[in-house]
Amino acid sequence: MKRPLASLLLNAVLIACAIVTVAPLLWMVSASLMPAGEATSLPPRLLPTSPTLAHYGTLFTRLNLTRYFSNSLLIAVSATALSLIINAMAGYAFAKLRFRGRDRLFRTLLIGLVVPVQVAMLPLFLLMKSMGLVNTYWGVIIPSMSSIFGIFLVRQYAISIPDDLLDAARIDGAGEGRIFWSLVMPALRPILATLALFMFMSSWNDFMWPLIVLSDDRLYTLPVALANLSGEHVQDTELMMAGSVITVMPVLGLFLLLQREYMRGVFVGSLKD
Repeated sequence: MKRPLASLLLNAVLIACAIVTVAPLLWMVSASLMPAGEATSLPPRLLPTSPTLAHYGTLFTRLNLTRYFSNSLLIAVSATALSLIINAMAGYAFAKLRFRGRDRLFRTLLIGLVVPVQVAMLPLFLLMKSMGLVNTYWGVIIPSMSSIFGIFLVRQYAISIPDDLLDAARIDGAGEGRIFWSLVMPALRPILATLALFMFMSSWNDFMWPLIVLSDDRLYTLPVALANLSGEHVQDTELMMAGSVITVMPVLGLFLLLQREYMRGVFVGSLKD
């Protein structure tokens, strides 16, 4: 009797937490469809009286949000794709390749995890400036191409790849490149799906670094453009909610696309632990 009651209480708590988490997102979508001024009316409304897409039309026509959306998509996709390849190579090397100073170098890298990102922004900006990459897409993409967390994540997962499998491939004459692309990358697919979600969300939602490195408003990413927009249209709550919906949708779509591999990576990782 106690077990069904405990299960019922646990499910009730989980459902309540889910409702609390999802409710703001649902209201954001609802507010984006409300006529101007309705979202701030009293008493507050949960649903629009007459749904309208006028605010989305304003964003993509009068405010030219298409350019900023394209900028964010280009930067996020490029940074994610490049980071997956580089982090996978580095993580595999630290896990399975034997070279002098491997463990010492990896421990040194881990020290960087405790350094706040803000501390590295000034030297990183000076480095980008010396390379002539300030106010360019590459100036935003390059710092995201690799991360200590990504290398650590892949390395911990790659340790579980059987050494016998790799040695057998080497005996058969396969080179390290062939082994990496044909054996290692498919084995890393669950953890790479997880890393892809983290990297895409990080690049897509990044506000501070694009704001620092970009000065041309034609190159602005969506978060930077929306921040400037909120200053000009601070009273247009419905317009801001429409912009927020546009910002959230790509990340949500990517999660739905990769959720099977993501959950597989989580479950496999927990079983290995």
